[in-house]
Amino acid sequence: MYKRKITTVEWIRNQVIYEVNLRQYTKGGTFREFSEHLPRLKELGVGILWFMPLQPIGKKNRKGSLGSYYSIHNYTQVNPEFGTLEEFKALVQKIHDLGMKVIIDWVANHTAWDHHWTIDYPDFYDRNENGDFLPPNPEWTDVIHLNYRNPALWYEMIGQMEFWIREADIDGFRCDMAHLVTTLFWNHARYHLDEVKPVFMLAETENHDLLEFAFDVIYNWKLLHGLNDLAAGKIKADQLLSFAKNGVDYLPAGVAELNFTENHDENSWNGSAIERLHYFLEPLTVLTFTLPGMPLIYSAQEAGNSRRLSFFDKGEIEWKEDKMTRLYQKLIDIKKRNKSLWTGQEGGGFEILETKNPDNIAAYKRVCDDHEVIVITNLSNAEISLSLKQGIAGSKYLDVFSNQQFNNSTIQQISIPPFGYKVYEKLQ
Repeated sequence: MYKRKITTVEWIRNQVIYEVNLRQYTKGGTFREFSEHLPRLKELGVGILWFMPLQPIGKKNRKGSLGSYYSIHNYTQVNPEFGTLEEFKALVQKIHDLGMKVIIDWVANHTAWDHHWTIDYPDFYDRNENGDFLPPNPEWTDVIHLNYRNPALWYEMIGQMEFWIREADIDGFRCDMAHLVTTLFWNHARYHLDEVKPVFMLAETENHDLLEFAFDVIYNWKLLHGLNDLAAGKIKADQLLSFAKNGVDYLPAGVAELNFTENHDENSWNGSAIERLHYFLEPLTVLTFTLPGMPLIYSAQEAGNSRRLSFFDKGEIEWKEDKMTRLYQKLIDIKKRNKSLWTGQEGGGFEILETKNPDNIAAYKRVCDDHEVIVITNLSNAEISLSLKQGIAGSKYLDVFSNQQFNNSTIQQISIPPFGYKVYEKLQ
């Protein structure tokens, strides 16, 4: 396991990321309207707000009526549908005043067909033998591919990223399809960005080579696919935990994976978490918050959203009271308080606990110093009585959902209802 050459900002260690789909968030889809949700998000407990791309969207070869967020017309301007740069800067200040951080989506692999670089710097792009611009792949017809063999592009792109740190005081970036851009560019970018301000970098990738010099957290697609497969009856609980354990064992020290049941891509193209996971939604949500990694909530998951949000058109979120709000609040609270659930090397180890029903019971514990959390989930449609085969170290535990105290012998012999879950925190 190699030693990383960068330092992760300390403030991510016990935080949860919340992805903001600004277009669909409110009737107007503006910064001003979104700001009204900040007290609610603060009460929910999320610590990092990730905004999908804020820049103007290209018109040439646009898909749908509004186009894709990821078809960037100009990197240093704001989509007028959302508001102005000054309004975004004011929003960032409000978020910071509430003790939360801000990261924005960055699309480094491609731009819109009508980006000004196509005229000012045409050599920034890949072109065919006739000199025509090219999409990255046949399906992405609304964007064209950038050419990172040109070193001048590197300096221009990094300068555009620095703009948002200097002007808006953002705290980092979520980088779209990061593995499609050369790792050397990202290494170079991280060095220069940290010179402006120490940043948090999240990569949409599973490639570990991006972790040594550039990124702090990468996607845990393997876990998401495992969650989907378990809900579809394709794998059992012990296989799901095995996927999780293997992912942790092969991660470099000090980094983490992003755990999620939903994000903008998964929601729009494969269905909401409710649509895919059904009755398994709650226990699998508990897993994404208590397995090693950094949890993500997508816009309106806390409101029990069951709809697919349109990718290229308007489709406003329906905000309502839902049981998922309380579940997320509890999970975020223990994530913040209990060091065993912190992210990366700050957090605890991961030990799978053996039971007599490994097909249906996912049980494990996380321990760091004197902090310990035990998680037991019933991933079946029947009540299960279980016996944990390993000894439990603590003498007293708190069930974080019922607020009842238990001793270790009680935890080792319990019954869990269908699709039920227990999270026990060792009392100090």
